[in-house]
Amino acid sequence: MKTGLYKMYLLVFCLLHFGLIAGVQAEDKKPDVPVEWTADGPYLLHQADGTVRMIVVKPNGELLDTLYSSLPDNYTFPVVSSDQQHRFDVTLHPEERPEWKTEQPDKIFVTSDPHGNLDCFISLLQGNRVIDENYHWNFGSNQLVIIGDVFDRGNDAIQIFWLIYQLEWEARQAGGRVDFLLGNHEPMVLMNDLRYTKPKYKQLAEKVGMKYADLLASSTELGKWLTTRNTIQVSGGNLFVHAGLSRDFLEQNLEIPFVNKQMSSGLYKNKAQRKEASPMIYFLFGSYGPIWYRGMVKQAEKYHPLASDTLNLILDCYQAERVIVGHTIFEDISTFYGQRVIAVNVDNAENREKGKGRGILIEKDCIYVVGDQGILRKLD
Repeated sequence: MKTGLYKMYLLVFCLLHFGLIAGVQAEDKKPDVPVEWTADGPYLLHQADGTVRMIVVKPNGELLDTLYSSLPDNYTFPVVSSDQQHRFDVTLHPEERPEWKTEQPDKIFVTSDPHGNLDCFISLLQGNRVIDENYHWNFGSNQLVIIGDVFDRGNDAIQIFWLIYQLEWEARQAGGRVDFLLGNHEPMVLMNDLRYTKPKYKQLAEKVGMKYADLLASSTELGKWLTTRNTIQVSGGNLFVHAGLSRDFLEQNLEIPFVNKQMSSGLYKNKAQRKEASPMIYFLFGSYGPIWYRGMVKQAEKYHPLASDTLNLILDCYQAERVIVGHTIFEDISTFYGQRVIAVNVDNAENREKGKGRGILIEKDCIYVVGDQGILRKLD
């Protein structure tokens, strides 16, 4: 009798024991749905056989992965922000490299480093009447310049790219122009360096069985567009570049169109591949290249600050009056070397909340600091 009770007790114990283990395992199992599954895309992948694969995450979190035999040239599709607060339409158009040097229009609106924050980006453009309430171009024959770094840190990087893509086309029809310049985060993501990328993008790539960078490969619609973006641009006396130009850069005696094409050719390569491709590409993507060098705005020795006379040589070489950069964050729009260098990168969300500078407006010989509600002050 005692032996029978003992065996029954042992059986019940084992069942409870393994049941509890199974329960813990069930609770610890990762859910199939991503943690931050919000609206994203679309990603348009042009296939080798002429078909087009469209991958999009709808606002309700549903993933659509559709293959089209082809798309019409003027194909139009909706883009929705991750928080569902913004929606606009985008129409496909031909990609071409913008002219690297143009005459200065009546107005140039300049901002940088939106880093996936679509709401901040739209707030600034609408508040300064660059776009209207329906997200359409409203700046006539004038110019909008975004100095790099749409990727990383935020949840709406792809939506910002599509908005810039669309505004570029609309501005062209109105006699104006939109220029997005490459920053350091564009090549980082395009070589699949995702250290600053939100989890939703990595999870999407895992869900469709691809590397995230492959969703933006040079054969995709946004990839083709990104490979034709410039790194350095000149408008009148204003030279725009993401980080800055170093003495080492000057000593290379490089022409800007050459730099722009070399940067495009190295956009999807990793560090080892750039080194193998050419010493020039390796240099341009390095610490003293135009998308990383901080010595125009940082004076600490580790940044290898630029001497004033070297800046004069750079301005003379490229026939510019000033250099306008992003990349390095400051509390407000900042100037260096007697306004010959202007830094426009700030904490966009914080400065929006505090009503501080978020960009500049160049009107002929006058430069103004602008916030989300227009001009704040003349640049000191």
